[in-house]
Amino acid sequence: MSQATERIHELVDKLNQYRNEYYNQDAPSVSDAVYDRLYDELELWEKDTGIILSNSPTQTVGYKAVSSLEKVRHDIPLLSLAKTKQVSDLASFLKGHGALLMLKLDGLTVKLVYENGRLVEGSTRGDGEEGELITHNVAAFRNVPLSIPYKGRLAITGEGFIHKSDFERLKGTLTGSDGKPYRNARNLASGSIRCLDAGICREREVSFCAFNVLEGLDEFEDSRDSRSSLLNILAEFGFDTCPAIYIPPDAKADHIASKIQKMTDFAEFLDMPIDGMVLRFNSFSYSATLGRTGHHYNDGIAYKFADDTYETVFRSVEWQTGRFGEIAPVAVFDTVEIDGCGVSRASLHNLSFIKGLELHPGCRILVSRRNMIIPHVEDNLDRGSCQDMAPKACPCCGHPTHIYSREGDRGRTIKTLHCDNPECGSRILHKFVHFAEKKAMNIRGLSEATLGQLIRIGALKSYQDLYHLDRYRNEIIALEGFGEKSYENLIASINESRNTTFVRFVVAMDIPLIGRTASRILDGHFHGSLRELRLAALDRFDFTCLEGIGDIMSSSLHEWFRNPDHLLLWGSLQKELHFENGLDAKASGEENNMNGTNNKFAGCTIVATGKLENFTRDGINAKIISLGATPGSSVTKKTDYLICGEKAGSKLAKAQQLGIKVLTEQEFMDMIAS
Repeated sequence: MSQATERIHELVDKLNQYRNEYYNQDAPSVSDAVYDRLYDELELWEKDTGIILSNSPTQTVGYKAVSSLEKVRHDIPLLSLAKTKQVSDLASFLKGHGALLMLKLDGLTVKLVYENGRLVEGSTRGDGEEGELITHNVAAFRNVPLSIPYKGRLAITGEGFIHKSDFERLKGTLTGSDGKPYRNARNLASGSIRCLDAGICREREVSFCAFNVLEGLDEFEDSRDSRSSLLNILAEFGFDTCPAIYIPPDAKADHIASKIQKMTDFAEFLDMPIDGMVLRFNSFSYSATLGRTGHHYNDGIAYKFADDTYETVFRSVEWQTGRFGEIAPVAVFDTVEIDGCGVSRASLHNLSFIKGLELHPGCRILVSRRNMIIPHVEDNLDRGSCQDMAPKACPCCGHPTHIYSREGDRGRTIKTLHCDNPECGSRILHKFVHFAEKKAMNIRGLSEATLGQLIRIGALKSYQDLYHLDRYRNEIIALEGFGEKSYENLIASINESRNTTFVRFVVAMDIPLIGRTASRILDGHFHGSLRELRLAALDRFDFTCLEGIGDIMSSSLHEWFRNPDHLLLWGSLQKELHFENGLDAKASGEENNMNGTNNKFAGCTIVATGKLENFTRDGINAKIISLGATPGSSVTKKTDYLICGEKAGSKLAKAQQLGIKVLTEQEFMDMIAS
């Protein structure tokens, strides 16, 4: 036996041992990082030698069930996905097809089967071909519907998991099958889902998130090929679905990386344990053409966070005041080299996060760079005491600080430190930074450093002052790093921003919770009229009647416009600007100029169904947006038009039932032309 063959046998034996510990004993002896490294080595040896053993973990998923639970074979194999730790691999994977970026929840994959509207079977994934029946425990999950309004056979998969805060509460009182405390929420979830006593499972607070449809929902013809649409249908049936965000076909690595960070932050807010992301094509028909290997399906790829953590010593907390007055804590620790970069600071998010880590100066901590980008404090190795390090005064202006509590997801209390001084220099600076950002007034070249200099010389007290910097021409030219040319470039950039849009203006106003998406919705409804928006808010207009605007956002609009200072700013700043009509984006590669008085669709909600001749699904939605309308995913009372193509399904019947105007694709095009 050659050295290479011996190594292959050695790796297969080791990996199968670790898989047994992970899947059947809930007590892994090695970290995910060690397992992944050995797995990658085995794949390389197999590729180089052509030797693949029948029991190689690269050819199977999970480990054969050996517990006393009844076995069940999966009609459709529950395989895994290929894995990567490189964001560039995700961009390459798209190959011109749109996909969903979903949270990779850190728990146990579960399959649920419904017949005639009732839950009839729950099972674990097991080795992908055979799992264990856990129907008795599914009824003890926190959020699984036992009956649904769908009467056909429905088979779905999802993740059973335990929220991080629940694990922190439970971990000190429970032990695994090896008699040792559970090391993480995943191990506890796995053991709880596979236990024999449903009462124990109920006590463990297991939750479920659906992420795929295996069988059923064929009646929903106009949604059956869209993964996102089917997840929306599951949500309508009462399921919690795995949070996801759409990634366009031509997305680059930096775009995907930003979405990964956004989803990671969202998981933190939801208190969900994750160990990466999953990128999976949105089209089921395209997915079906890609096939599978013995180990994984080819229609998706799993992105795993780098598990490497580095020990260092925590020294102190720096506090930074943001534009809304929240004072963000930043950990300062001994510099540690991660991926070739020296790291000595990381966000601590809020006071509750600090308390949860039990941080105190001099303690040993583990830090990482999540997504190989964002420094993060992962753990405290010297727990036992927590020192109150929150300052009594704002680090910028010296104003007394206050602690505010808000309710996070699932009733968790999140405490944050605030400066309530509206004249705080840091708050003012960050408000100007937001105002000048690309998504707002888009003032090119106006950096935070430059804004700080302008504020210090007294040139900026309000947003309007930006458009009258000629009053301070000599002082600005005399600033360090400035000169005649720099001044002229800055003024030119500011003057360019005078030509703006409804959306940019509303975003720049920094109304809490009203970002670019909400501003587009408001633009569509009020036909680009800032006056109509102001009057509606003052008249207590119910903004929740607009699809995409919720109760909290509606209240935020009402509260913002009740402030006399805000109304003064709203009116006076408009005098400095010139507004273009319509939306500010190129929704379909052409300038949007369709929001004039002849546009019948501006402000409407339009749903498209069936196969269209001239548009893809993304294309018709882009066209709807370009008309100043809102594309809908389902037919409701708020829908104004339904565009029907060939093989229109249940949406047509519902539209007819509700008396909604139905258009053929040609009628839709004729109305645009007229």
